[in-house]
This record gives sequence, structure tokens and C-alpha cells, in this order.
Amino acid sequence: MLQTNDIQSLYFLGIGGIGMSALARYFKHLGYDVQGYDRTPSPLTKELEQEGIGVQYDDTTLFLECSKHPSSIHPAHTLVVRTPAVPEDQPIYTYFREHGYTILKRSEVLGLVTKQKKALCVAGTHGKTTTSTILAHIMHESHLGTNAFLGGISNNYGSNLLIDANSDFVVVEADEYDRSFHHLSPYMSVITSIDPDHLDIYGTGDEYQKGFDIYAGLVQEAVLLKATYQLHPVGPHAPRIYTYVGVAGEYGNVSADFYAENVIVEDGNLWFDFVGPSMRIRHIQLGVPVWVNIENSVAAMALAWLNGATEDEIRRGVESYNGVYRRFNIHVKTPTITYVDDYAHHPTELNASIQSIRKLYPERHFIVVFQPHLYTRTRDFSAGFKQVLNQSDELILLPIYPARELPIPGVVSEILMTGNQNRNECVVEKKDLVAYLDRRIRDLNKPVVVLTLGAGDIDRLVPAIAEQLSK
Repeated sequence: MLQTNDIQSLYFLGIGGIGMSALARYFKHLGYDVQGYDRTPSPLTKELEQEGIGVQYDDTTLFLECSKHPSSIHPAHTLVVRTPAVPEDQPIYTYFREHGYTILKRSEVLGLVTKQKKALCVAGTHGKTTTSTILAHIMHESHLGTNAFLGGISNNYGSNLLIDANSDFVVVEADEYDRSFHHLSPYMSVITSIDPDHLDIYGTGDEYQKGFDIYAGLVQEAVLLKATYQLHPVGPHAPRIYTYVGVAGEYGNVSADFYAENVIVEDGNLWFDFVGPSMRIRHIQLGVPVWVNIENSVAAMALAWLNGATEDEIRRGVESYNGVYRRFNIHVKTPTITYVDDYAHHPTELNASIQSIRKLYPERHFIVVFQPHLYTRTRDFSAGFKQVLNQSDELILLPIYPARELPIPGVVSEILMTGNQNRNECVVEKKDLVAYLDRRIRDLNKPVVVLTLGAGDIDRLVPAIAEQLSK
């Protein structure tokens, strides 16, 4: 797998990341000694420790020099895997560079995995995690089987990793950040969207589009592209391009090879017909019944069908799909309060989540709680955020989650307020959010739906919010 028999151990810098942890688990399964560093403990790092993976939270290098098992992290047979989120001056990273360790990015190691199997990759600005998880579940439940590296925790399996030694397939979430997906070798790929993002890396929307054109040129057999976008593959391959949309007619006269029609929404449930070239699967019940998942499911079903999954297997997979942690998870559902949490953090993603809520609960008073993610994204897309967030009845903003960035003067959550005097808008500190929500809902004294959004650490508040609102 690692192209050399000398590698006996792997050390992951940023092991608590969702993509890094999946790789760590995979190599642990293959029999390698696996260790890693992360800045703070989390439920995911605790799970890794319980699985026998060593996790260090102290960024000093003393443990490397005084380890009880120094041979396990010797430069001659240790591969260091890093995430781009780890800064260049991080002490452990500096130590590894200065002492001659082999260091690869996570995407480069994942690229090695995609060369061993038929890689079914899911790329795009939005919808990658949900689409890849639905695809992995359909494939896993079919006669084809699959391995999978997912960008979220599947509710069906309680993990971000699926292993099937007997399957020729691997499902991979293809991340465009830092041009990581250019290291992959896809057999087939879904591209869900090409809305500009990560402009701190790409600079312009045109360069972002070019990044996807290069990626498409790496795909060996076929690309399944959302029909509202265009591709001009650049590179060694000229894959066949299929198109898809969610619901037929949703984008006017846009035609597609795969789509849904005859959608029925009733009592919080959702059914539709899946249509493709010379095939139709009637009256499929969506396992996670939100409007945006129609489109995600169409893409996943289409790629599974192109690779040989039967119609019965596709139906069973979609109907038994239970969702992904923090992808439109419904935590409270009573006659008066519904509470939903979602990972959305880009204006297009927010719009999909908000529109889905409106379709499911058109009469409820709608409170959105949003934690902006990254100063650059907040600055670059502030107009889009304001337009989308204005669809809620009231808006609660948390301070910006910085992740890897330093503050930018003048870029604060307040710039996302719409200034609409006819509704409630405010910025609330994380420590005050649960109490504020509780007071606000009691004051309203009418049926409400609460939607929390963001890719930062707002997820740490979800259990407390759910507990309070369930009362």
C-alpha cells in the first residue's frame, strides 16, 4: 500500500480531523502502528484512543525524543501524514521536517488508496458528505460492497470509515481545499456544484472552476455532473459526462440524464420516482426526508446504478439511509418545537437548508442560529450570507469561528445582520446561547422551528440545546 516495506508506523498531524481520522483507522486496520497529534480532545479523538490509536494533545516534542518505544516513530520507517490546517511553524511538524521524516499530505496518502481500488469520488462545493455517505450505504447494502472514506460520521454505521476487503470499490469524498483532489485517481466521480469557495487558495472564481476542470481530467470513466454547471476536462482522460438534477423542472428547462419526479411530501415523509436512461424506480421513500436530500440521493443512486447496483438494491439503500452526523439532524420534534442542526457554512448550503425547513414547516416561526466559519469566507461572501439569512423570521449569530485564520479588521459577525427592523437579530456569545434560546422561545409562546448552522464548534452546543428545548 505505502510502496515500501520499510514503513511500519504512521503519525497523523491533526488526527482529530474527520478525514484524517478515517485514514488513521484504515491503516490501523491494516496492521500499522498509528499515532497522532491534535490540539484539543474531542469525542472523535477519544474514540480513536479507545480503538488503540495513541493521541497526543501536547505540542512539545519531548515525547518523540524520550518515547518508551522510540523505534515506533523512527524516521527510517515512520510516515508522517499532515493536514493543510497544521501551520508550518507547529513544533511537532517542525521536528519531523528537521529530523528527516517522510511527510505527505492527507490527500497524497488518500491518492495512494484510490489507485488500489475503483474509486467512486464525490467532489463539489456543497453536498459532498451527504452524497458520498448515501452512495457508500447503497453500495455497502448491494452485492458490490465498498470501502469508504467519508467526511462525516454515518448514522448507519457510527463511523467515517467502511472496510470491505472483498470489494473492488472505494467511495471517497474529494476535497477541493488546497487542490487536494488533484492527488486522487477517480474511476468515476460525482461533481455536485462548482460555486466559488476557498478564494484564499484559488484567488478567483475562474481559478476555482479551473481546479474542477483539472480534477475532471483525472477521472478515468465517467463524471456525473449537476446539470446547472459546465466542465471542460483538462488532463490525461476525457471521461463521459452524465448530468443530473434533483427534481425535474426545478431549474426551468434544464434537462438531465438522471432526475426525480412525482415528489410527495406528507406528514413529514417524502417519496419520489428516480428516473434515468431507460429506467425508473417508482415511489422511493427518502430515509432522511428533507428536500435537499432528493438531489443528493439522485446523484448517489445514479453513480451506484452506473456501477451495477440493481434497482431493488438502490431502493433499499435509500430507504434505509439514516443520515450523517450534523447533516440536517433532527434532535427535537414535538407539536410545538422542532430543532434541526446542520453543518452548512456557505451561502448556497445555507439556502438549501433554510429552503428545506420552509418546505417541511411552512407555518412555523423560524429561528436560525448561525456560526460563521473563517474570516475570509465571511468577508468574501457577506452579501450572499445576508440575502440567505434574511429568509428566516429571526436570526441569532455567534462570533466567527476562526479555524486556521487570524482576525481580519472589521470582519465580525455583525456584518451579516440585515438591518431589518421588523425582526429580531442579534449576536450572542456561545456561553449564553442555550439560555437565550430558551427565553426567546418562551416569550414567543407559539410553534417554532430552530435551525443551528455552521462548521466550527457550534456542534459542542447541540446536546445542551436539544436537552433544553425538549423540555
